[in-house]
Amino acid sequence: MTSVYVKEQGAMVRKRGERLVVSKQGETIEEFPMNQVSQVVLMGNVQITTQTMVALVQRQVDVAFLSSYGKFRPVARAIVDAKIHNQRVVLQRQARRLAEGGRSGGAVFPRDQGLFDRSLQGMLQMQRQAQQADNLDSLRGYEGKAAAFYFEAIRSLLDRAWGFARRDYYPAPDPFNALLSFVYSLLLKDVRAAVQLVGLDVYVGFFHVPDPGRPSLALDLMEEWRPLVADALCLELINRGSLVPDRFVQTGNSRRPVELGEEGVTRVLEAYGSRLGSRIYHALAGPGGETTLQQAIVLQARLMARVIKGQAPTYEGIRAK
Repeated sequence: MTSVYVKEQGAMVRKRGERLVVSKQGETIEEFPMNQVSQVVLMGNVQITTQTMVALVQRQVDVAFLSSYGKFRPVARAIVDAKIHNQRVVLQRQARRLAEGGRSGGAVFPRDQGLFDRSLQGMLQMQRQAQQADNLDSLRGYEGKAAAFYFEAIRSLLDRAWGFARRDYYPAPDPFNALLSFVYSLLLKDVRAAVQLVGLDVYVGFFHVPDPGRPSLALDLMEEWRPLVADALCLELINRGSLVPDRFVQTGNSRRPVELGEEGVTRVLEAYGSRLGSRIYHALAGPGGETTLQQAIVLQARLMARVIKGQAPTYEGIRAK
C-alpha cells in the first residue's frame, strides 16, 4: 500500500478511472493505482476534486490536509537551530572534560585544536545561515554542512584506534559509526513512541523529505535530541572506558561489517536507560520545570502537536544550557 504525499503547489488531485492522478497545468506529475493508495496527504496549495474525495472516503482512505504547510517552515528552522546549538554545546563540554580529566598514555585531545576551533566556528556560521533560510533545500544544506563540521570535531576528540573518519552508516564501517547507529536506533524508537502518544502522524514531517515508509516527523523531532542523548552518551561510554574499539565484532559481512557484540549491546542499553531517566529542565514540565529526559521528549512532541493544531504560535526546540 502507498501513502501519497502531494507538495507541488498549485497541483490538482483527481480520479481517472481506477487511478489517482496528480497534475499541474494540465500535465500529469504522477499517478497511482487507486487500490494501492492507503493515505493521501495534501500539503499547502493543493486542490482535490469532490469526486475524488468521495471515492477515497468510500475506500476508507485517509485524506490529510496540511493547508498551512508553508507556515511550518519556521518549525524546521527551529529544529535545525536547536540541533546545531546542541552539537556545539556537546563539543565544548566534551573538550572541557577531556582537558580537566586527562587521558591515559599522554594523549592530548582535541588531537587537532585548530581543526576543532574551525569546526566550531563553521558550525556557528551555518547556524546563522540556517536561521535566515527561506526554503527547505537551503536549510537542509546548512544543516548538512554543520554536521560535516561537527563530525570533523568529533574525530579530533577520539583516539585513532576508533578508525572514525566521517559519519557513515550504510553500512557503518568502523566501531564509532556502528555505536552511533545503534544508539540512534534506540532514540528513534522512543521519539517515535512519543509522536504516536500525542496523536501525530509519524510519516508527515516538516524537515525530512516525506517518503513512503519513512517516519519523517519522528526523524524531525529526533534531530535536536541526537547530540544531547545519543552523541553525548557515546562519547561518555568511550571516555570512561566502558567501550573500547577492539571489543567490537568484525563480522566479515559487507552489509554489517562491524557490530557491538553482546557485551557492548548490554552496556549501551544500560547506559541509555539511565540517560533517559536523568533529570533535566523543561518549561512545560510544571512546577519547578524538572522532569526526566524521556518525559521531556514527550513534552516536545506535545508542543509540536499544539503547533500543528494551531494551539501554539511557534515551535521552540530544546536547547542545552
